[in-house]
This record gives sequence, C-alpha cells and structure tokens, in this order.
Amino acid sequence: MEEDIDTRKINNSFLRDHSYATEADIISTVEFNHTGELLATGDKGGRVVIFQREQESKNQVHRRGEYNVYSTFQSHEPEFDYLKSLEIEEKINKIRWLPQQNAAYFLLSTNDKTVKLWKVSERDKRPEGYNLKDEEGRLRDPATITTLRVPVLRPMDLMVEATPRRVFANAHTYHINSISVNSDYETYMSADDLRINLWNFEITNQSFNIVDIKPANMEELTEVITAAEFHPHHCNTFVYSSSKGTIRLCDMRASALCDRHTKFFEEPEDPSNRSFFSEIISSISDVKFSHSGRYIMTRDYLTVKVWDLNMENRPIETYQVHDYLRSKLCSLYENDCIFDKFECVWNGSDRQGLITSHVTAVGDKVAWNAKMSAFIGDWTDVPEIACPPQKKKVYFQETLTFLSTEIMPPLQGWNSISASLLPAPRGLNHSITLMCPRRDSGDPPA
Repeated sequence: MEEDIDTRKINNSFLRDHSYATEADIISTVEFNHTGELLATGDKGGRVVIFQREQESKNQVHRRGEYNVYSTFQSHEPEFDYLKSLEIEEKINKIRWLPQQNAAYFLLSTNDKTVKLWKVSERDKRPEGYNLKDEEGRLRDPATITTLRVPVLRPMDLMVEATPRRVFANAHTYHINSISVNSDYETYMSADDLRINLWNFEITNQSFNIVDIKPANMEELTEVITAAEFHPHHCNTFVYSSSKGTIRLCDMRASALCDRHTKFFEEPEDPSNRSFFSEIISSISDVKFSHSGRYIMTRDYLTVKVWDLNMENRPIETYQVHDYLRSKLCSLYENDCIFDKFECVWNGSDRQGLITSHVTAVGDKVAWNAKMSAFIGDWTDVPEIACPPQKKKVYFQETLTFLSTEIMPPLQGWNSISASLLPAPRGLNHSITLMCPRRDSGDPPA
C-alpha cells in the first residue's frame, strides 16, 4: 500500500518542478463544498481550480483523499483604480460554496475589491439540426425560412463550463477579508477592514452597510475588522472579530446599522503576560461558528479559543499553538512573520477542528516547526515525516496531496479546509491546515 501511495501520479498541472512555479501559482485559499465532493482552490494569479473527488477512491482506504482536476477558470484579472492610483491584485482572497440546488454548482470568489458569483455546470449534449443559420453560420433572412426544424440533442464529450452570473463591485473602499453566505441562501455579506456589507444575490448594484467602525478622524482608529461570519441557522445573526482580540455578535433585527453589538466576547488580559507584542499576537485572524451554532472558534497568532455564546467573559477552552515562539517574537517581528494570518475550522460533527500552521522543508525531510495541540480533541504532536525523494517536488508544489495522503486521515465529514504556500528567505515554508484528533482524557505529553 505504501508503494502505491508513493508512486501515485498527481495531475500533470501540479507536477511542475518548483523552480518553474511563479508567484501567480501560489495557492491563497482552499474550500470544500458542502458534500466534500469538490475542492476549490484560488491562487495569486486570480485563477480558481476545482478538484473533484475520485469516485473509485471512495472504497479504498488509502485513496480516499484523491481529487482530480474538474475545472479551471480565470476568476479575477488585475485592475487599476485610477481615482486612487492603486493597483488591485487579482489574488483570490476567499472562496465560498453555495448549497447545491440542482445539477449546477455555484460559488463566490473575491479579491480585494470585487466579489463574483460563478456557475459551474456540465454539458455532454449539443443541439443539432437548426435551420436558422446558413452554412457559414450567419442567420438566415426570416423571409426565406419556410419551415422550422426542431433541433436534436446529440451526445458530445463532457465539458465543464464556468460562467460568471453576478459581479458585485464598487462597494468596498478597503480590502475585503471575508465573505459569508447567509442561511437564507438569498443574501451574503462581505467584510473589509472597516465595514461589512450585506448583499442580495439578485442585486449587484446595491449593498446595505450593516457595520461601519470607521471613525470621523482616522487618527482615532484603534482597531480593524479581521473576519466575519453568519450564524449557520439564524439568518439575522452574525459575528465579526477585530484586531484587538474581541468578538462581537450582532442581530440585524435590532437595527439596520449594527453599531451596537448584542454580545461582546473578550478575555481579560493577564498583566503578567503583557509585552510589546501583546496587541499584535492577540489580533484574531479567523472566526468560525460551530455547525450547531452554539460555539465560536477563534484563532490568533499563538492560541485557539472556543467560546460559548452564553458566556462572554472568557472562552471555555484555550489551546496553545506555537507556544515556544513566545521567546522568539522579536525575531518574528523583524521579518514580519508575526503578522502572518492563520485559519481554523470545525469538522462536520463539531468534535474536531483544523488549524493552520507553518511547515518548513529541510533537506529530504519535512519537519513541523511547531507542536500542534488539539482543541475539542486528543492532544497530538505531529511527528517528523520522511519525504520520499521521488515525491519531494510534489510536497513543495502540491499541497493538496501532501494534506490528504501522508499525514491526514480520510477527509470524510470535513466541509472546509484551508492552505496556502508562502515563500520564505530560507527554504520553502508551507502554511498548511492540520487536523487535530479528539481528546477523550489525559493531558498532553511534556
């Protein structure tokens, strides 16, 4: 079985040597659809690549994580804001799937300024027998058409089409950092550094501002919005986090502009742990509701916290991540690594979680540069992993295979996972999502 894994062929588009990879090839976001059958990745070049789960791999334990390329399309192009003399990158910041209602798939993708709704559909038949056009493909004169021939559908090779159905633009002054689909499936919200807007899927030229924290004097600005998400069941409720480490729960029934939050989650700071870097490392980079809607998971630089919606003064669980880096914060600050953003996500049963971390490639081995602790699960220390020479390039270039085969159990039941590739001064760093198994009892090993 190990030989089969080691010799498994990856899709040709991901078999490139790393020396030929460009900045545009770096993956910036990854998202499973609700069933786990499709996996969408966005990169810095504005492309979206959709992978489909290999049907034959479902019954084979060691191949359950195999995904093949299903569709590739250019989602965003580089633009230039002439009013502000600002270049707008094509990099995909976030991807969110809509629940499937028919044979087609729909997803949202966004760069810094524009959100797009895409329809991905299959076509294996084409109509033939039209008599409205001549041999050269031009429309005939209606006066010359005496009969109308009914076209016949003929089979053709399967073709996957990606069509932009909506473009939501010109609503954000600052960079978009989050998009979230509402549980009513009619609206979604997009959040930037200072504002959150509510959109209707059918209306592209108008959005409703539901949160605005921009002060009248920008010199008085003390925090920015870092992430936002809708409640999984209550379409009127959403949560957003800030760079000060706080979480606000808002109810749109209370007012049109949610200047006043319904609940405010903040953990009092321990004065003994106060340092120059406290404000930086306390900034929340991601927030996620559990599927039940009862809990919130937040991620900052060194911790993962789980909050109960009924308890605002402190989290019910706090898990240390990268704790050994506390003594190295000065070095991380100098090379800007302290500003890296990490993600978190729940699994389908709310009993396990995924968090992102850095992995550094050294020689022929891939070693974790941080011990990962589970939250709502078994404490685990990810061991050093031997990297087969024949797959070394695949590790460096193909993150999805790295995640789904050698170190991770089957991804069944997981509805989301994120990963990105980050260039590093020494070697190549991968910011990769890790899975933390469940903890039933016992303390983490020393």
